Amino acid sequence: MSHPSKRIIGEISDELKDKKLLLAVTASVSIYKSIDLARALMRRGSEVHVAMTRSAEKMINHVLFEWATGNKVLTKITGQLEHITIPNSFDSMIIAPASMNVMAKLANGITDNSITLLAVNFIQKSKKVFIVPAMHLEMWNSIFMNDVLNKLRKIPEIEIIDPYIIRDVAHYPDIEYLSSRITSVILRGKDLQGMKIIVTAGPTREYLDPVRYISNPSSGTMGIAIANEALFRGADVVLVHGPLNSDIKPYSKEIRVETTDDMLNAILNLMEKEKYNVVILAGAPADYKFKEIAKEKIDSHTEVPKVELEKTPKLSEFIKNKGFIVGFSAETVNSDEELIQKAKIKKQRHGFNIIVANNVKRKDIGFSSNYDEVIIITNNNIVKIDKTFKTIIARKLLDVVREEYMKYNFQ
Repeated sequence: MSHPSKRIIGEISDELKDKKLLLAVTASVSIYKSIDLARALMRRGSEVHVAMTRSAEKMINHVLFEWATGNKVLTKITGQLEHITIPNSFDSMIIAPASMNVMAKLANGITDNSITLLAVNFIQKSKKVFIVPAMHLEMWNSIFMNDVLNKLRKIPEIEIIDPYIIRDVAHYPDIEYLSSRITSVILRGKDLQGMKIIVTAGPTREYLDPVRYISNPSSGTMGIAIANEALFRGADVVLVHGPLNSDIKPYSKEIRVETTDDMLNAILNLMEKEKYNVVILAGAPADYKFKEIAKEKIDSHTEVPKVELEKTPKLSEFIKNKGFIVGFSAETVNSDEELIQKAKIKKQRHGFNIIVANNVKRKDIGFSSNYDEVIIITNNNIVKIDKTFKTIIARKLLDVVREEYMKYNFQ
């Protein structure tokens, strides 16, 4: 009979369906956070097993991890030769939290505990080992730790996920960040390494006076999801965004803007000075602005002001032919055929290499939602992604971007 805790497997998505992950925990006061990490990975579809060092067991009982995952916890290597059988049958290993002691031993090939012994064999099998350090800042910044990190980073199978530095502690990172990054790397590796990508996100604001403006209900979720996914897969990413209202956090470099002109200037600066050559226009800049902007707040007790609008700059017109451009087409239509037709016209007009179309007439997807349904149109292909999380759409879109970008580079 299946353990009740396994009911959460796939609760959020099936991204990691059929993946078996080993979560190894070492002695750190942040060990309790690994319970949440285990369950976050399970909610994405994976089967999670836990291994513990003896010191970790003194901090938290293995029964709690057994409850969390529904699987027996490995506390020592036995005659079953788990250090051989587990790396053979599991997909990846995650050491979280990783103590300085375990990291130093692994860096020097010392296998006197179950965690380093397992890690050595995962690496030998060319399987990914994620290391999530957590310790006091003095230890993290020490010359000894620096030497350990340099050695570990030379091993291709190892991915070190740097801690959050808060006051005097190198903290265990945010669970959503960890589970998202681990998922992306397990599924795609670092396949976007070497790409320099700008992603726009969220709305812009065009002011009438210091407190009133034209905008739209974009939350920025799609752009954030794309930027995060690209970052996790090895790209150099900058997110240029207006005011955000999303459930997910951006983890890449950011440039905050307010107006459409601000957004355009930020993009041009990145392309011209820093040589970013892929631009994904997932933002929703305002199409119109006020011709005259009042310097002081307009008194609402006076008569209604007479205003005149003018067009804001079309970002694509200024970056056309300067790089690989992905545009978005949000339309209110009655069918996929109508959506495709409108998107193709826009793709041609603006010179996009790829256009992503969605129907914002629907209330269950698009603006201010974590879900979307899109049609991706390239020069030679049309791909529909049925309704799903924007994070999953971001991954599939970047698969298409990578494939088309490779063709673009060899034209």
